[in-house]
Amino acid sequence: MFRRDYLKKPEWLKVKIPSGREFRDVLDLLEQYNLSTVCQEARCPNMHECWNKKSATIMILGKVCTRSCRFCAVKTGDPHCEIDPQEPDHVALVIGKLGLKYVVITSVDRDDLADKGSSHYAQTIACIREKNPDIKVEALIPDFSGEHTYIKKVVDARPYVIGHNVETVERLSSYIRDRRCRYETSLEVLRTVTHCDTTIFTKSGFMVGLGETKEDIIKTLTDLRDAGVDVVTIGQYLQPTRKHHFVQKYYTPQEFDELADIGKNMGIGHVLSGPLVRSSYHAEEILENREIGVEENT
Repeated sequence: MFRRDYLKKPEWLKVKIPSGREFRDVLDLLEQYNLSTVCQEARCPNMHECWNKKSATIMILGKVCTRSCRFCAVKTGDPHCEIDPQEPDHVALVIGKLGLKYVVITSVDRDDLADKGSSHYAQTIACIREKNPDIKVEALIPDFSGEHTYIKKVVDARPYVIGHNVETVERLSSYIRDRRCRYETSLEVLRTVTHCDTTIFTKSGFMVGLGETKEDIIKTLTDLRDAGVDVVTIGQYLQPTRKHHFVQKYYTPQEFDELADIGKNMGIGHVLSGPLVRSSYHAEEILENREIGVEENT
């Protein structure tokens, strides 16, 4: 049974909101080219920190998701099969203007499209690499309904990293996520990426504080390890609005450290675990450490 009352937010989750010229520069560019970021749409607590470092996770395929999960602040509905054909070029242009060396591209789910948006993903990655040949691209993809052909389109575009989040533990998945999401499908997406190209890093993440047990978490970490995932992120669930699932528990920083140790000790290459950790948080630093074999907890 889930609690349906508010828990007081602990001090370690109270973030000072900075501002700066870099933050304004990122916002102006995004507005100029009609681009969205998951930072804005999902109300990420790290947005101001990342933007002030000229780092952003760009969200393609529009602002409207065809799925409705109980944890997510992104707008849901029917996008009516609309796609901005200029988006791949605009994304590549903005990345160049920001001078990024590493970028994360993510998207809403687009079940209304014949190929779930996979071709648009591949085209966007190709445009980015054409205009910014030295950049490393991380693609944080939806499940594409588990279709191997669509997943392979993104793999063939040769991003540096492909991530797909399981979001929560298996026991809660059918309740917390949209009914079209399947925990096993998410694992199969990750396995498919590795099967198609072993040189691409794989990454997944999930939230805690949704009502899971420690045993649930250990099982999820085991499943991700067995799927061949290189990097796992674990962060605190924060309720976006009153309409969303209530926070069931706030984990302490020490508990997050323990979860990182559990994952690392079972053989996962890198586990980034902390109250404000999100799947794209410090993405470049994680993979730099992974490349040189450093296993470091945060």
